[in-house]
Amino acid sequence: MDNLTHTLTAIAISHTGLNRKTRFATLTVILGANAPDIDLVARLKDSATYLKYHRGITHSFLGIIVLSIILSSVMYFMGKRVRPRPNLPLNAGWLMLAAFLGTASHLLLDFTNSYGVRPFLPFSGRWYAADIMFIFDPPLLVLLALGMGVPWVLRLVSEEVGARKPRPMRGAVFSLCAMTLLWGVRDFAHRRALSILDSRTYSDQNPQRFGAFPSPGNPFAWTGVVETETSFLVLHVNALDPDNPPETIRTFNKPEPSPALEAAMQTRTGRIFMDFARFPWGKVDESGEGFLVSLRDLRFYRGSAQSRSFVAEIELDNTRQTRSESFRFASPVRPGED
Repeated sequence: MDNLTHTLTAIAISHTGLNRKTRFATLTVILGANAPDIDLVARLKDSATYLKYHRGITHSFLGIIVLSIILSSVMYFMGKRVRPRPNLPLNAGWLMLAAFLGTASHLLLDFTNSYGVRPFLPFSGRWYAADIMFIFDPPLLVLLALGMGVPWVLRLVSEEVGARKPRPMRGAVFSLCAMTLLWGVRDFAHRRALSILDSRTYSDQNPQRFGAFPSPGNPFAWTGVVETETSFLVLHVNALDPDNPPETIRTFNKPEPSPALEAAMQTRTGRIFMDFARFPWGKVDESGEGFLVSLRDLRFYRGSAQSRSFVAEIELDNTRQTRSESFRFASPVRPGED
């Protein structure tokens, strides 16, 4: 998820009562909720390296435990140097819990979207994803903002008029309960979308694999990807209307076996991409100078006329030696391509 969602979730967690147990609790939860994204430094090299290491060891069970220990220790020793707040001691145990809840919330939130996490690294690199939340989800942000923002506004008003101050805990509990309810609604809709995709044939072919991926707004609108023997289909799925067939956005015919395609997938970028992609599709363009191989992960296909998402491109010469290789999270559409 985006870092604003992680931060608002951390604030809500702290204000359920953790912020009254120890100094620096809220700051520790916020830092913990964003700490796993320290793997962003991998992008300093190139996007393929970032794809390889993003949501890697720092997004694993082992990683969040190590990050929690480091963060709580740093906050404790820094807190010892700060003038204490009256009636609120610095407690190492509560700081450790705050750090763990922050890092764990990051792992859980990232698990809910289609990008996924690898929680069992370094012992297993398998990806896990719930596929129920868009990576930037406006309804979730609104719920979190309402839960934390409304009590803050009411507190300002009550201070001005001398009324009883509202408790931030209620807003925090509302935010976390609303988030859980939204997850439940999206999970229900996701299961319906999967059932719709599984119940049909496509050009008289049964689905071999399929997935349903969320939209950023409507929890009942899904993008389905179905693999058959000869093609991949990307479809609009309405989870509230199981009787009508999903609307096909585009059909991607599976490429013919090609030495150039095989060579591209054996490059460094190709191996990283294929380890990540769940519905990989390749295209080979041949010219007099060699081959241009494009690899795409169709779970991120949205039918945009301006850009393509999650695209690896490998240029090979006529002997299938690599001339260049690159990966982009967003790539402009080439002339004559959709």
